[in-house]
Order: sequence, then C-alpha cells, then structure tokens
Amino acid sequence: MITLVIEDGVAEIVLDAPEKLNSLGPEAVAELSAAYDEAAAAGVRALLLRGEGRAFCAGRDISDVDPREDDVIGYLEGLIEPLMRKMSEFPAPTFAVAHGACLGVGLGLLIATDVVYVAESAKIGSPFANLGATLDSGGHALFFERLGAHRTLDLIYTGRLMSGSEAVAGGLFSQVLPDEEALPAARAAASKASQGATQAFLASKRLIADLRDQRVGLWVSMSDENRAQAALCDSPDYREGFAAFQEKRRPNFTGTKA
Repeated sequence: MITLVIEDGVAEIVLDAPEKLNSLGPEAVAELSAAYDEAAAAGVRALLLRGEGRAFCAGRDISDVDPREDDVIGYLEGLIEPLMRKMSEFPAPTFAVAHGACLGVGLGLLIATDVVYVAESAKIGSPFANLGATLDSGGHALFFERLGAHRTLDLIYTGRLMSGSEAVAGGLFSQVLPDEEALPAARAAASKASQGATQAFLASKRLIADLRDQRVGLWVSMSDENRAQAALCDSPDYREGFAAFQEKRRPNFTGTKA
C-alpha cells in the first residue's frame, strides 16, 4: 500500500506495508509510480519518501514468484527502471529516509532520490548471495562508483550488509542520524527546500545527473543488470534460492550452469 499526503508544498509518500517490510510487487510499484505522478501534477516544491514499520523497503516481493516462470525483464526493465527514471527526474528536490532493510529495489529507490538521510539501523548491501540472483536496480553502479571494485564484490560475494554509519562513511548517501532523528531531519530539510529557489535547485539537479551518468552510466548499468538477472533465471541455483526463501530454510547451491 502506498499513501501520499501533500501539505505546505511538500509531498510525503509512504511505503505502507510493514508486514512485508514494504517489499514491492507489481501492483505496489504501479501505485508508487502513480503517487509520484500525482505529486508532480500538484506542483509540490519538495518530496519525501519513507517506509512505515521496521524497514524502508526490503526489495521485490518474491513471496509468490515462481522462479521457473519469473519475468525478470518485465519487472525490472518494464516497471522498476521507468519508476526510477521518473523519480530521478521529479521536478522538485526529493528526499528519502533509509532505515532498517534497504535492499534490492529498495536500494534502487534510494539511488533515484536526490538526498538520503540514513538511520543508524539501516542495512544496505546485496542480499542476493542467498537467492542465487544478482544485485539489481542500479546497485552495481552505485557501489562501484563509491566503494570501488574490491569492496563491491566483497559485499556481493558475502552478502554482508552495511550499517547506516558505514554506508554514509563510504559516500553512498548524505548523512547518518539516530533512528529517532532521521525522519524529523528529513522532513525539516524537505520543508526548507520547498521554500527555496526551486529552479536553481533543478538546474543543479540536472547538472549532477549529467555528471553522474557520464561517470557511471547508471541506466546502461541497469540494463546490463536486468539481462544478467534474466539469464540467471534458468540456473538451478536461482530456483533453489527462491525456493529456500519461500520455505524459510537455508539454500543448498550447486554452482552449476544448468
């Protein structure tokens, strides 16, 4: 469930499915995209994205996904990439609060946001080592740009998750705050931005986007991620990883190609 509240020129969008750690299936992605459209149409001058409950967003909702019939390209390229592009091009400064699990698609939502305030409880990384899948939603580009090749592959191979403090120290996001202070600080920043020189902010936003794309090629990297993920669908480990997740057990990977 996605909720949207607009007040004093600021839109606050909430991922509100705490029982699922705000994981996103296709319907929730469509709702989230519609919320951004509604906020843009309302002419808000700042936007804040947050998650309800113990996590910001644990990623894609795979609770009912059959890996043998998984349409990875349809989900990632057909739904997530257009959403992230819409978020990154939103016509006002955007902010997000990262707390608890911020994984997979959840990490992608943060990547597509202008400014991210991170709670100390945040868990950020690549949990896909236990799924037989690979990091997606722009994670490779972000980690490689900020952390370098060795630290990126260490996170991917081990599945270790960074704390909020470690993620900010690595340059991934803006600043880390105690959990109880992160949301008030982000709200205050969004409110201040909504009273600022919006067109000047948007000029800087476009300049940073251009620099970032030249350096990393975020959208090119995402396209490569999508195809790598689709190729993994046919692997025994991908199917075993999904089955283990859904059955709440440890996976038994063989490392075979087919």
